[in-house]
Amino acid sequence: MFGAAALAGCSHGQRIRVGSKDFSEELFLGELYAQLLERRGLPVERKLSLGSTQIAMAAMQRGEIDLYPEYTGTALLVVLKRPVAYDPRAVYETVKRDYQERYQMTWLAAAPFNDTQALSATQETARRFGLRTLSDVSRAAPQLRIAVTSEFLNRPDGLPALRHAYGGFTFKNVVQVDIGLRYQALIDKRADIAVAFSTDGEIIQYRLVVFEDDKHAFPPYQVAPVVRDEAAQRFPVIGPALDAVAPLLTDAIIRGVNFAINGPQKREPADVVREFLQKHPIA
Repeated sequence: MFGAAALAGCSHGQRIRVGSKDFSEELFLGELYAQLLERRGLPVERKLSLGSTQIAMAAMQRGEIDLYPEYTGTALLVVLKRPVAYDPRAVYETVKRDYQERYQMTWLAAAPFNDTQALSATQETARRFGLRTLSDVSRAAPQLRIAVTSEFLNRPDGLPALRHAYGGFTFKNVVQVDIGLRYQALIDKRADIAVAFSTDGEIIQYRLVVFEDDKHAFPPYQVAPVVRDEAAQRFPVIGPALDAVAPLLTDAIIRGVNFAINGPQKREPADVVREFLQKHPIA
């Protein structure tokens, strides 16, 4: 009945075109949005795995897609070219306002998960050095080896941000690795600490500890659907349908999603979405 009511407002042949960028988290979110809209009886065309932020945003501006998942920090820094900021609510309000004014696009509700940079370690290392927060890591750094990418050493929201916020962070040894080998350096015991992203599936796979950013050195990267105003007006159910799922998308849930897609099982994002919606029914 709900689906019929939703379709009644759609002219023949119109579809909601859902896009995403080209990594596992985005593929899951794009597919999640598509399945939720289909459950509301709306016709959906998937245009997932488009590529970079610039490609997805260009597709939005050309009207080739109607919505896609975007990160607040990425929107602030990459799209809007604004300075880095650290208050999650203020960042969200800034991107929401500027996208509306510049692009006639609406940001829906942001999920609580935050795919930002982080530092991680094995549980054994955290216990041995008494590490729970980044303040703890900053004090213990002279005894620790860290595995990092070269980018993290120099980018303003990387190691310089930690040193500015906490002081310290002068490590016993810095091991530079490719981005895909950060966690292997921990498992091989070539490093005690590794740079992470807070929703990486490897955190579950290796049962790692992610240290609390108790002084908020890293900027927020919360995700939300960005919708072209024209599409939102054409399909008014988009907002309620996608806002309803946002509170369920926590760091723990997204780590599990990334592990399911990238881990040993290599599951398809569509299957992971269906399982998620079975476990978390959404009215």
